[in-house]
Amino acid sequence: MESMAIRRAVASDAEHLTTLIHDSSAYRGGYASIISGYRVTADYIARHRVFVAVDAVGRLLGLYALVVEPPELDLAFVADSAQGTGIGRLLIEHMIDQARQVGLTDVRVVSHPPAEEFYRHLGAERVGTITPSPPKVAWERPELRFTTV
Repeated sequence: MESMAIRRAVASDAEHLTTLIHDSSAYRGGYASIISGYRVTADYIARHRVFVAVDAVGRLLGLYALVVEPPELDLAFVADSAQGTGIGRLLIEHMIDQARQVGLTDVRVVSHPPAEEFYRHLGAERVGTITPSPPKVAWERPELRFTTV
């Protein structure tokens, strides 16, 4: 894997994070509606624990957003060009460490259905199913939980 670092997101990252989300091939076709019009804002970055993975020249490789109250992994994306390089695993391990640091014992994940296997491979347990909420989300989503203790 190329050289990379994980750092806290800053307000000036907001537009780049929004672009990474909208460029994600995982949300094309039938899943596109869930990110339609979605924006990461400077306020969102200020209110939550948002971290980014960047390469040696500062190129954005991925991101996650941990909401502390209630504990939930709200966003997790890896750039299409960085898929399969281990960045997703590093981001999730970092998120679990951040959750521990702020005293969380578990973190909820409402997963994009194709990502469920990825989260389970990293230790999340399936705890339920979230029913569709049309028109934005017309499919069931797996509800998972990472235990951080």
